[in-house]
Amino acid sequence: MKKTLVITLLSIILITSCKKESQIEVFGIKTKKEFNQLKKANWFIGSWENSSKEATFKEIWKTKNDSSFVGESFVIVEKDTVFYEKIDLFESNDSLFYKVSVKDQNKEKPVSFYLTKSDDKELTFENPKHDFPNKIVYTKITNDSLVAVIYGKKDGKEMSETFPMKKTK
Repeated sequence: MKKTLVITLLSIILITSCKKESQIEVFGIKTKKEFNQLKKANWFIGSWENSSKEATFKEIWKTKNDSSFVGESFVIVEKDTVFYEKIDLFESNDSLFYKVSVKDQNKEKPVSFYLTKSDDKELTFENPKHDFPNKIVYTKITNDSLVAVIYGKKDGKEMSETFPMKKTK
């Protein structure tokens, strides 16, 4: 009987300790943790696109949980996906991180950027140790349009690429 009780209690402790909680306890009162850094990026959520004769660029953002969003961006030429990346945008220890993995680059290992500047309409992420990009800036133009710009060095030269997008969903 004692053994069963101990095993049951240990099981309950393990299950509840492994569960990711977004609640904090202050003075014995449980309250929901606020992810204020991630809230700054709420306007990312949705499907974004820019189409031209040469290619279609798409970026799709979804809420993963209360502390993170997931994104995908890809370039389609005719019917072929010629570029694909997966993005995790998450808040940890009151900081916002942008972690990206690009197919067929860097052995698909993620590269992390951290939020260095933010206001209501712009978020800047940087990783000075990465060559290209080492800076990513998202600017909200209107509720249904944004511009993403990446900066860095390619072959020793400062470069940037601009991606204007319209919201499709």
